[in-house]
Order: sequence, then structure tokens, then C-alpha cells
Amino acid sequence: MSSLLRVQGRIGQRTLLLTTAALPLTGWAVHAVALHRQLAATRRDPLTGLLRRDSYTVRARRLLSRHGDDTAVVLIDQDHFKAVNDDFGHAAGDAVLAATAARLTAWAGPRGAVGRLGGDEFAVVLELPAGRLEQRLAQLVRMLHTPVVLDDGRTVDVAASVGAAIPAAVDSRDLSLLQRAADAALYDGKHTGRAAIVAPEHAMVPTINGRRVGRPGTAVWGRAA
Repeated sequence: MSSLLRVQGRIGQRTLLLTTAALPLTGWAVHAVALHRQLAATRRDPLTGLLRRDSYTVRARRLLSRHGDDTAVVLIDQDHFKAVNDDFGHAAGDAVLAATAARLTAWAGPRGAVGRLGGDEFAVVLELPAGRLEQRLAQLVRMLHTPVVLDDGRTVDVAASVGAAIPAAVDSRDLSLLQRAADAALYDGKHTGRAAIVAPEHAMVPTINGRRVGRPGTAVWGRAA
């Protein structure tokens, strides 16, 4: 065998070994990508693309820990959502939810935590100094009251109630407490067309399984439509 053939043989064997070794790596790479996509799918709501409750909670707590008092916790509840489904159909309701999610994402920016808590309820945690809170919340309300245009050209008038809490108002950075206070403020401001900002007394209002116990002798069950 000539020296040229021996060299070609060695090169061929080396190429085969490299190719064979690369195959498992390629397989693992494809598998890793598939796992990543599957994990991302479990973390996000399939309709809106927003974080599911657990993933949102992890990110929200991280933001509260990192930014402290310059953080706002905002709860959003779609108003008259049942009427949208009844009058326009469930596909239109889905479109409204998706539009709301897109607006919340745009408002919060890439560093905020935006989650769908369930149904037509959403939550946002973002870095937001107290001095800018009212201005930014007014902007959010305007965005959430902008009509949604469906694919078939029909226009749906929409609205949402908003409650916001900051750590200084409740003297705590605990996410659960901040969300509970924001939820109480949201109820107080329901259908007013304005965002309700938490007052200290909102931190004392318990919310258990959708039941909000208000002033002595009163109780509100579920969410207003």
C-alpha cells in the first residue's frame, strides 16, 4: 500500500471516529432543546404566553428581594368578561385575554414579572419607584381600556380593574401579603375606571379562597363581573 493510501486510510478512520463521536452529542443537543421547550411550555400559559402562577411567583419574589421598596405589585381583573364571552363568543374572549396579556407585557417591560393567575385574573411585579406609581398606573388603565379589534373586524369594548401595592404601604416585602392587599384595593376600586392604590387598612383584609371579608358584618364572595 502506498504512503498516500495509508494517509488517506488514517484520515478516513479519524473522520469516522469523529463523526461517530459527534452523533451522541448531536442527539443530546436535540434532546436538550426539546426538554427546554417542554419546560418553557409548562412555565407559560398556552393562551397568553404569560408565566403560570408558580413561575410568576418565583420571578416576582426575586424582583422584590432585588429592588425592595422600589417595587410595585399590581393585580388586574378583567371587567365584564362573561359578557364578552356571551355576546361575542369564547374565541373573542380568548382574543381579549391575549390582548390584555400583550398590553401587560408591554407595560411591565422585559424585566417585569407578568403572570396569569387564572381565568381573567393577572398579576404584575416590576421595579417602580413610588414617585412614578400614579402616573404609570394611569397609563396602564388607559391601555387596558383600549378596545380590542378581533380578526373579523369586530370591536370589543374592554375594561379592567387594577389594584396596586408597594412594600412601604404595608410595611412588608412579602409577596402574598402585597397581593392580598392589592386584591382588597382592587375590589374597592372595582368599575371606577381608576387604579386603586393600597392604603394601610387593605393589609388587614383577609382573602381566603375567593372570599373577601370586609368591614365587620360584611362579606363579599367571589369576584364582581
